[in-house]
Amino acid sequence: MANVKKPAGDMTVREAGRKGGETTAERHGHEFYEEIGRKGGQKVRDEYGVQFYEEIGHKGGQKVRDLIEEGKRAMGSSRKK
Repeated sequence: MANVKKPAGDMTVREAGRKGGETTAERHGHEFYEEIGRKGGQKVRDEYGVQFYEEIGHKGGQKVRDLIEEGKRAMGSSRKK
C-alpha cells in the first residue's frame, strides 16, 4: 500500500477503527470482550440452534481433512522430482 500524504488532522477509516478499538480495550478490558462474545454466541444458539454449530464444525473439520490430503498429494509429487 502506498504512503499517501493527507492533510493534518485527517485519518483513514482503518486508522480510526484501530484507534477506536484500542480505546475500547483500554476502557473496558479483556472481560468486556469475553462477555460480548458469550452474549453473541448465546444469541446465535437461540436463533439457529445447537445443530447449526454441529454443521459448521463438520464443515470446518472437512475443510481441514481436505487441506491435509492436498498437502500430502503435493508432498508426494514433489518427492518424485
